[in-house]
Amino acid sequence: MTGDFAAKTKTYAVPVVLFSLGMLYQLVLLPRAFPPSHYDALGIKTYSSIEEVKEAYQNLESKWNSGLEVPTTTEFIKIRYAYELLSNPTWKRNYDAFGINEQVHVMEKFSQQYAGEKFYNIELPLLHADASDTGDYAFNVITSKEFQSMFQDSKPWLLQVYSSSSNRSAQFANSWKRIAALLNEVANIGMVELGEIQIAAYLAEKKPMGQFFFRNGLPSVLAFPSGCKTSSCFIRFEGELSVDAVTDWFAMDILNLPRIFYYTKESLGPRFLAKSSPHKVKVIFFSKTGERATPIIRQAAKDYWNYATFACVLWREEEFSVWWTTFGVESAPAVVFLKDPGLKPLVYHGLMNDSWFLDVLEQNKQQELPQLRSLTSEELGCDARGYSRAGRDTLTWYCAILAGRLGPDLDSMRETMRRVQETLSKSSELNAATEAEHSITASVALKSKRLTLSWLDGEMQKNYCFFYLNTENSIETCGPRRVPTDVPRLFIIRYERNATEDTFKVENKAKSIWEFHQQEVDPAAQLSVTYNGSAEVSQIIQWISNIIKDGDSRKLPFYRVKTPELVPEDVEPFWSRAPQGILSKSMGAKQKIQRIIIYLYDYLGDPRIGPALLLGSLMSYGTIWLMKNQQNHSVQSSQPSQAENNDKLRSRERRPKRNVSKHDLPPSITDFEPRNSYQMPLSDSD
Repeated sequence: MTGDFAAKTKTYAVPVVLFSLGMLYQLVLLPRAFPPSHYDALGIKTYSSIEEVKEAYQNLESKWNSGLEVPTTTEFIKIRYAYELLSNPTWKRNYDAFGINEQVHVMEKFSQQYAGEKFYNIELPLLHADASDTGDYAFNVITSKEFQSMFQDSKPWLLQVYSSSSNRSAQFANSWKRIAALLNEVANIGMVELGEIQIAAYLAEKKPMGQFFFRNGLPSVLAFPSGCKTSSCFIRFEGELSVDAVTDWFAMDILNLPRIFYYTKESLGPRFLAKSSPHKVKVIFFSKTGERATPIIRQAAKDYWNYATFACVLWREEEFSVWWTTFGVESAPAVVFLKDPGLKPLVYHGLMNDSWFLDVLEQNKQQELPQLRSLTSEELGCDARGYSRAGRDTLTWYCAILAGRLGPDLDSMRETMRRVQETLSKSSELNAATEAEHSITASVALKSKRLTLSWLDGEMQKNYCFFYLNTENSIETCGPRRVPTDVPRLFIIRYERNATEDTFKVENKAKSIWEFHQQEVDPAAQLSVTYNGSAEVSQIIQWISNIIKDGDSRKLPFYRVKTPELVPEDVEPFWSRAPQGILSKSMGAKQKIQRIIIYLYDYLGDPRIGPALLLGSLMSYGTIWLMKNQQNHSVQSSQPSQAENNDKLRSRERRPKRNVSKHDLPPSITDFEPRNSYQMPLSDSD
């Protein structure tokens, strides 16, 4: 008996489960998804007119006054709230079209406040239209006519859907103005009033049954990335409505800008200064408010990521001595530029506008003694494939390079080369000093941009370093640190370009493998000389001047070689590799799970789910019942036929063999003798 019950339970498990889920949905989940509306509280049809709302309330009020009905406090508050909400044209429009009901907390508040009292003691009205029809906070409001033509600009759009009667929209007004001011240079800002039903419905979310709604109420903030012109690609902000949260979301998710982190006095050194690339300028912002960097500054951090790295510090008065001793900062706001090691920080105090900051950043993006890198080789004129900083007409130019591994020895020599550069830059002092006449040549070449002074990371650019310092002692300067000593070395490269080189390349194309290899070499010829003197500034200047004089006056051999490529110092950041324009639709696992949960939650309010589950239960039960009947019928029909076959077999076995007449048998020599036959006698027979 128990086995039969378990078998039946297993057989009908699917319809039973579907039926249980269907009943649970119909009796529990669906009523929660569709609570009684405010029209139900007044006893009228949904979407009734304001006149019908007022008439229904007056009928109820007359019953209360006559004493025919005495409502409880909770019932009165629900009815009164529904009347005040639905008798206001703007509130009724928002509630009917998008389900906006942002003052619903008032009912619970007054129910607790007036618990146990008579309904006529409740102070009326319950709702206050503080922001109704003011519209003072709205600017750049977009109408239906302007909406179609607003995407002609390449800038992204940031929109706010608001209502003139929404208290939350009014409270967000000042924050929205601040957001608009911060994003004004990088985005278009607009506002859409909920009365523009067509646009508001286009920007709203949609339930499975087709009802439009705003999940988080009003105001609703959303953005159209650059190139996005349809509802399939705009992105809705779902976080906290604050200046910092909205601007950070727009800067990262829409503009694809990096985030500039805040550091404390304890973490600034180990987490920022120590981990930053040594060839980059460090830019540190000191702020009193702790706000995130503006989009303009973050855009600058993205544009100048090859040259500078950025950080923020929250200013505290008790830490004044630390920042004054370390960087020379005496108050906030301030910005600090840290350039070459051993060089005094460059500090700017006071408020700064965006254009001023961009100008200062452009002036200070390089170190005082610039580094020769893959990014700056052509800019510095230290590239045999390019041209001099003096222009395309210059045929001969020079590049003095200090090479070595990062460390105290290289820092000391970099300071010496900075003093050399500073001395050559001061032409007035050089002219006044008679002992510096030998330095005039180098000074003139530097000012005419025929001479460049730079430094090279010998460990990172080991191939480039070994190429020019190909001596037995170059291991002390180039490549990984394999010896205990680091010896920075100075060498100068003379570049000479053939004026007819471009014409020659156009007229003569490579036709053989030998000509092809000839064109692989650098266009400009190179001669390099290594400095073997002392680290005195005057001697270095004199040596550079002599090299330039000799290179300009003598006809030197025209050597053309293939210079090794400079290795990029930094890995390209993730935000620079992201596609510009419309953002990728891919998202992280956390966002996908959240989207799936929201999607399922929305579908729980679909009234078609319950009947579908009940129908599935009925169909599965019918299918199982039909299959079992077919099996029983086939079993019953197969049993008689099998018995008949067995009886036939048994009767055949019992039946005796039939006597067959010999006349019916076919003739055979083994059965009987043929007629007229005889036996022939043998000759030797007896």
